[in-house]
Amino acid sequence: MSNTKLYAFDFDGVICDSAIETGITGWKVACQLWPDMPTETPLGILEKFRQVRPVMETGYEAILIMRKLFEGITPQLLLEQFKTQIKTIIRRDELSIAGLKRRFGEQRDKWIEAHLDEWIMMNPLFEGVAEKLRQIDHAFTYIITTKQERFVSKILKANNIIFPAERIYGLDRDLSKQQVLADLSKRHRNQQIMFVEDRLPTLLDVINDDRLSEVQLYFADWGYNTDQDKKSAKQHATITTINLAEMLVL
Repeated sequence: MSNTKLYAFDFDGVICDSAIETGITGWKVACQLWPDMPTETPLGILEKFRQVRPVMETGYEAILIMRKLFEGITPQLLLEQFKTQIKTIIRRDELSIAGLKRRFGEQRDKWIEAHLDEWIMMNPLFEGVAEKLRQIDHAFTYIITTKQERFVSKILKANNIIFPAERIYGLDRDLSKQQVLADLSKRHRNQQIMFVEDRLPTLLDVINDDRLSEVQLYFADWGYNTDQDKKSAKQHATITTINLAEMLVL
C-alpha cells in the first residue's frame, strides 16, 4: 500500500450539519402533500426531527418523518420502528418514492433560488472542516453521499471550497455507498481508502461486503447517530470511532 491517504467522506453528519435545513425542507413538502399541516413549523418539531435524524438515510424521508411527527408519533417510537412506519405511510397515502425524491429536490431548488444565503446558513459545516477540505489534495478525496450532488457543490462553493464535481458521488448516480467504494478500490489500487461515515448501518454494510475488506472504516461520533450506535460501533474491531478533532488530523 502507498502512504498516500485516500479520503472518502460522507457529507451530511460528517462535513455538514444539515439537520435543520433538511427538516424545514421536509416540512415544506409535507405541507404540499397534506393540506391540514400549517405553513410554519410548530414549536419544538425541528428538535424532534433532529432526534430522529440518525435513522434517516435519504433526504426525501424527512417529508415522511415530519408528517409522522405532526400526527403525534414520538421521536423514540420513530427511532424504534422507522422502516415499518415509513413503509406504512407510503402505502397508506399512496405515495411514490420517486415522486417524493423529486418534490424534495424541487423544494430545495426553490429555496435556493429565492433565498440562497438563508439556505446556506441552514447548512453550516462542522467547525474546522472547511479548512480541512481546503488543505487536502482533492486528487485523493471523494465525497460519497445520499444527497443530490448539486446541493453538495453549492454548499462547498459557498464555503470557498473548490471541489471537483466528478469526485462527488451523490443520489443522482443511484449507486450504493458499497458500490462506490468498490469502484474506488479498483481505481486506486495502491492507496488505502479511509471511509468516514456517521451512520453505523452503512459501515456494517461495508463490513459485510467482501470486496471492501481493505477499506479503513471510521465512525464519526459527532454526526447523526444515537448513543446505542456509539456503543455498538466500539464493539467492532474493524471500525475506529473518532471525534471531530481526530478527523481534522486524519
